[in-house]
Amino acid sequence: MDDRQPRTILATDVGSTTTKALLIEKQGEEYRLSFRGEMPTTVEAPWENVMVGVRKAIRRLEELSGRRFLTPEGVLLRPRRGDDGVDYYVSTSSAGGGLQMMVAGLVSTVSASSANRAALGAGAVVLDVIAVDDGRATSEQITRITELRPDIILMSGGVDGGSVTHLAAIAETIVQASPQPRFGATYKLPLVYAGNRDAADLVEAVAGEVMDVHAVENLRPRHDLENLGPARETIHDLFMNHVMAQAPGYGELMGWVDVTIMPTPGAVGRIIMVMAERYRANIIGVDIGGATTDVFSDFGGTFTRTVSANLGMSYSICNVLEEAGFENIRRWVPFEVDQRTLSDWVASKMVRPTTLPQTLDNLMLEQALAREALRLSFEHHRSLARKVEKEEIVAGWRSQQKIFRSVGEEVIDLKRLGMLVGSGGALSHAPRRAQAALMLLDSFQPEGVTQLAVDSIFMMPHLGVLSSTHPDIAAQVFDLDCLVRLGTCIAPAGRGRDGQPAVTVRLHPAGGKVEDTRVAFGELVRLPLAVGQTARAEILPAGGFDVGAGRGRPVTAEVEGGLVGVIVDARGRPLELPADDRKRRAKLLAWMEQLDAYPPEALRGLKGG
Repeated sequence: MDDRQPRTILATDVGSTTTKALLIEKQGEEYRLSFRGEMPTTVEAPWENVMVGVRKAIRRLEELSGRRFLTPEGVLLRPRRGDDGVDYYVSTSSAGGGLQMMVAGLVSTVSASSANRAALGAGAVVLDVIAVDDGRATSEQITRITELRPDIILMSGGVDGGSVTHLAAIAETIVQASPQPRFGATYKLPLVYAGNRDAADLVEAVAGEVMDVHAVENLRPRHDLENLGPARETIHDLFMNHVMAQAPGYGELMGWVDVTIMPTPGAVGRIIMVMAERYRANIIGVDIGGATTDVFSDFGGTFTRTVSANLGMSYSICNVLEEAGFENIRRWVPFEVDQRTLSDWVASKMVRPTTLPQTLDNLMLEQALAREALRLSFEHHRSLARKVEKEEIVAGWRSQQKIFRSVGEEVIDLKRLGMLVGSGGALSHAPRRAQAALMLLDSFQPEGVTQLAVDSIFMMPHLGVLSSTHPDIAAQVFDLDCLVRLGTCIAPAGRGRDGQPAVTVRLHPAGGKVEDTRVAFGELVRLPLAVGQTARAEILPAGGFDVGAGRGRPVTAEVEGGLVGVIVDARGRPLELPADDRKRRAKLLAWMEQLDAYPPEALRGLKGG
């Protein structure tokens, strides 16, 4: 580490409900998390100033550490003086709902789709996507833009050198809506134009009087090329330096930080990209919250982020029940439950979002809903995580202009997934780590050899913004303090009959005894391998099963231990549960017992029932 690097780093995340403060310090040759404090976020009445919550969270760090980081007047002590004060301060934010955007484009499946990915990659929640071919009348689109009041509108469409007529029509639709900013009534709402460069002056002429127009490089300069970077960077800069500068207290916060404030989801995405490069591995990360579930992936250098805006575990839990359906949720519950009981419990959770399960039955119901929220969010993510390779004409349209559809290949291949990281209360704070592992396995169904981990205390946003200036420090803390390593999953893809041989795993732990474990189809087996331990695994799948090299072909891999160990998941891919209720419940209880996911006496009680 460079001696000029900071010794003491303060990082805050101003969330929609909670402001979390971390103190990261150099301890010997390593940077480690020292203390963590949190307080309610204060962006709304009666405080209407985010700095109230920021100062309270930092004061909490002072109480825990016995040191001073603020003056009596509430000013950050910097530079550090002895043990008091800090050398460096960074922050992320999703307060006030975070970055909220609308996207407009010519064609839903092409330019609007690229703009949607650009906005999501910048850390935005996309409120709606407007396109000429979306089936809505212009008056409906105008009403929608007016009602939603986005922070920024991203407009795209057309390849460079193409027609400009329809782009002018979209700009006029946006101007007629006259969207008003959420924060501050005295500035123009930003419009980022990332379409056909020949139309940039026209868009400025149409919208420039009522909106703050910023023209950037075209998202789709050619039908076979996607260029998201310039739009993402401009969105990020506008949000933090113009939009959030209008929010109560943000001006002062921006004066405190040493690097530009990042939207919380954008910072999480950044640390995923940093660690994918460091580990030289494909990574999927998921954050399941109260209102939304965000999924991030970095596969072969292709980064994708998606937001399932109505799938969460408190405010949006009714949407999980509605979208997944009763039967899909019930299939994960190892006891009898009827639709009315489940609906009543879900409604109670939505009305009282901060309550925690008080019984084992309630915990299992909540975790069943979490599985479906994760599954649906990942399905949504996979559908959007695609490489743009070529375009295909699918229809004529109005003035004989041709419509193109992206037919690029899917990016995500679960057999090449190196690490799956879970975050959010349902995963990070599950009473037993094996429960988190089981939820990740059931919802994502990784194949081959995959490391499983959870974010210990939701540190990824803090480390993401820190990685923009000090990637080595962020990576070290991520590895040592952020990740809770659950272990490694070995999962052969394929289907078989219960009891049929599926896979044999021979573990060669360093300095330990070599053992062969034969696992039959339908079984879930846990092999002991502690945190920090590694082993060479020789994996021999049966003829109909594939662990990454082809059906029946052996694989040798280095596996890492964890709090759960090495999990051999021979339940098949895709995972299917028995149709018979009695057999299904017996299977679920057997898997829970094999992973020691719940107290044995509790599972015995359910078996007896």
